[in-house]
Amino acid sequence: MSVFKYRMQNILNMKTKLEEQAKIEFATANRRVLEEQEKLSMLQNRKKALEKRAKELLKAPSLDVQEIILNRNGILKSQEDIKRQQKVLSKAEEVREEKRNKFMEERTDRKTHEILRENAFEEFMQEEKAAEGKEIDQLTSYTYGQKLTENNE
Repeated sequence: MSVFKYRMQNILNMKTKLEEQAKIEFATANRRVLEEQEKLSMLQNRKKALEKRAKELLKAPSLDVQEIILNRNGILKSQEDIKRQQKVLSKAEEVREEKRNKFMEERTDRKTHEILRENAFEEFMQEEKAAEGKEIDQLTSYTYGQKLTENNE
């Protein structure tokens, strides 16, 4: 029996490597999105704390105008930081989506080549069975012929 050798195995190997690379890139992009979301959350929490402090300052028995102005400036700065971070997050999500699409495309290519390999293997097995059947027929014919020759002698 001969050994099965897929003639496009090097292409399948390359597709597997490309899929792994795309998977790593997608994971990195996903991690970046999570980091950016965490930064945004921290900025939003900081703004909420400043807004809470502003309410406390306004309810205080004596108003500290300097502190109120500083707090208000902090809130405005936080709003700007949040808008900037939302843009960064949006870009990171776009990159993640691109990487996910590339990963899915590479996965599809690899699976296609694996199906082609499986089909080639099935064809190989059918050819082997046919060759084996032919060999068995020849062996049977030879054995039968030998018996006839021995009986005639």
